[in-house]
Amino acid sequence: MKEVINTIFIGDVVGKPGLKAVQTHMPGLIEKYQPDLIIANGENAADGKGITEDEASQLTVQGVDIITTGNHVWDNWKGRQILAQNQKVLRPLNYPHGNPGLGFTFYQIEDGPEIAVLNLQGRTYMQAIDCPFRSADFALNIIKERTNIIYVDFHADATAEKIAFSWYLDGKVSAIFGTHTHVQTADAWILPQGTGYITDVGMTGPYNSVLGLRKDIAIKRFLLQTPFKFEMGDGDNRICGVYTKVDVATGKTLIIEPFMLPQPLKRYN
Repeated sequence: MKEVINTIFIGDVVGKPGLKAVQTHMPGLIEKYQPDLIIANGENAADGKGITEDEASQLTVQGVDIITTGNHVWDNWKGRQILAQNQKVLRPLNYPHGNPGLGFTFYQIEDGPEIAVLNLQGRTYMQAIDCPFRSADFALNIIKERTNIIYVDFHADATAEKIAFSWYLDGKVSAIFGTHTHVQTADAWILPQGTGYITDVGMTGPYNSVLGLRKDIAIKRFLLQTPFKFEMGDGDNRICGVYTKVDVATGKTLIIEPFMLPQPLKRYN
């Protein structure tokens, strides 16, 4: 029986550039970290808007075991079908009842324990959905009956909400991975009660862009304050993620280590 669980969490995969970055760098990450579980946020995998079976299959081929999402999963109507049919693709638990999909799932590690992955979404500057704090309590009452190794994708906009959420769940889950804002934060650490945490894992996709959006379009949106069609940026593709090592007996994080490949350019030529 395994004594520790190695996990890789891949930050928001954006469009074809993000999928390409996963394809390019995943073999090296697997060799380095020897993960028992790979999770990826795929809410932007379908050209920046949602995810379909095609993008989910591409991630699975590269070794991803569980795909989490967020508010943009609803931007592509085909996403509803995959949420209803594929239990390895999650959506935030705290959307109202009646929406397709699961908010958490279990994954059996080979020669190891069962693991839970929970997907929740914040409310500050986002949709007025159910409370993520109380939804976490609801889910954990069920999950704790089966495992104490629990990973949470908290898909939220406000830094304060993410940090408050981490203190609320410290000692109750193994690790919390913040997603949504597409910029990797420098605060990966282990909270006092053993929960690993990072405010945002970062974006996997084209950094020659504005969070994945073509630069000229993003600039027009800010200058003119009117909508413009979303078009993917391209170039300087990177993969962002976090590695964690969790103790099987306690469910606590022993190591949390962010990565970004390739390393950021010091300047554009």
